Amino acid sequence: MMLPQQKLLALRPDADSSTPLYLQLGHKLAAAIHAGFWLADDPLPSERNLCEMLGVSRVTARKALDLLLADGLIIRRHGAGTYITPKLEQPLNKLTNLSEMLKQRGFTPGSRWLKREVALANAEEQLKLNLAANCKVSRLQRVRTANDVVMALEETALPFLLVPDPSLIGDSLYEYMRSVRLSVVRAIQNIAAINATEALSQLVDVAPGEAMLHLTRVGYLENGVVCELTHSYFRNDYYDFVVELHK
Repeated sequence: MMLPQQKLLALRPDADSSTPLYLQLGHKLAAAIHAGFWLADDPLPSERNLCEMLGVSRVTARKALDLLLADGLIIRRHGAGTYITPKLEQPLNKLTNLSEMLKQRGFTPGSRWLKREVALANAEEQLKLNLAANCKVSRLQRVRTANDVVMALEETALPFLLVPDPSLIGDSLYEYMRSVRLSVVRAIQNIAAINATEALSQLVDVAPGEAMLHLTRVGYLENGVVCELTHSYFRNDYYDFVVELHK
């Protein structure tokens, strides 16, 4: 998406400022991205175009774009240019699901199913879902996408008595659960940093050993019954957790 000329000129750094030009330009570009001036997967002006439009040097433009790259706001595609990263920020003070957040931010959510099956609950599922040793769960595994870009791997276990047919679940688990009157009203989440294993790296398109965010969620119904155990493995270049603090 091409910015109007007036907005493009607003990105021009102030030559009289004591702040280095590349920092000014990097901050202005980052602010424009956060403000939605460009959408996910939109091309960003090239170094050459930034130089011509804003009257800066190639070194200034390159260092400004390097800042955006380091912050995960852009990606460089060999031979194709620089593009806006479909990065998602999840607030930690509100119970939301990935599909809803993606829609709210203008992305198209999607899922590539790897597994939808009924199986005996394993030890973790028994403990966290409060199940007996011989109980079954509906187990889901899928790759989550935003505008067809892989964001995360998600693995979910649901008590079989609540969800006996996992094949009925579409792109949004919570939307399905609401349709059968099983709305999750409370959840406990734990977040950890991990390194991608060889198997995980292949599924989410990152290098082995790459840092990722691991979220474990246990969801509860209004009557206090545990209804969901989900492990989500998020790409850290596309996903952030944000909490707002007040004094």
